[in-house]
Amino acid sequence: MSYWPEFLTIALAHALAVASPGPDFALVLRQSLAHGRRVAVWASIGIGCGISFHVAYCFLGLGVLLKESPLALNVVRYLGAAYLAWVGVQALRAKPREGDLDLAEGDAAPTNGAAWTQGFIVNVLNPKAALFFISLFALRVSPGTPPLVKVGYGVWLVLATMAWFCLVSVLFTKPEVRRRFLRHGHWIDRALGVVFIGFAVALVLAKLG
Repeated sequence: MSYWPEFLTIALAHALAVASPGPDFALVLRQSLAHGRRVAVWASIGIGCGISFHVAYCFLGLGVLLKESPLALNVVRYLGAAYLAWVGVQALRAKPREGDLDLAEGDAAPTNGAAWTQGFIVNVLNPKAALFFISLFALRVSPGTPPLVKVGYGVWLVLATMAWFCLVSVLFTKPEVRRRFLRHGHWIDRALGVVFIGFAVALVLAKLG
């Protein structure tokens, strides 16, 4: 039996979802402009690892429990909203950069581990991402699909996510692009702060499930 039709359906649905603007994209954009490529790439890797978390519990059948438990889903919802709001407040506090807009990362840039952790948490605590993967595997993956094939799907989803956000990181840290953004970087940071807070509010008000 060929699993290519199933895989291509999953890959296309995921590609459309990961390319659409959301908290993950906003985070990578902010890290790219504020701290440079290293931080943005590590945040992208963290986001990809977050995808592996969603895929894992879908494989284990815990996704159904999460979807059918309003309490569990609401816990994830409010934790995610609180974290996004915190990230937004930090961005709103951005100050104008001084000097010659050196493209080197400043001393205040997060460590690799901190950048990874932020990407991971933003992705894992997004209940809409959870529902997307639960629905994707429930509707598109046949119960008869071998476990090894499912693992292959998961590996693709993780690597494709990392690759996309690493590409975003590279594009927005090109010297000519970043230089233009940094001239008004603190305003961009503050605008992204509003976006993060908007995501948090939308998450609290959204009807999930």
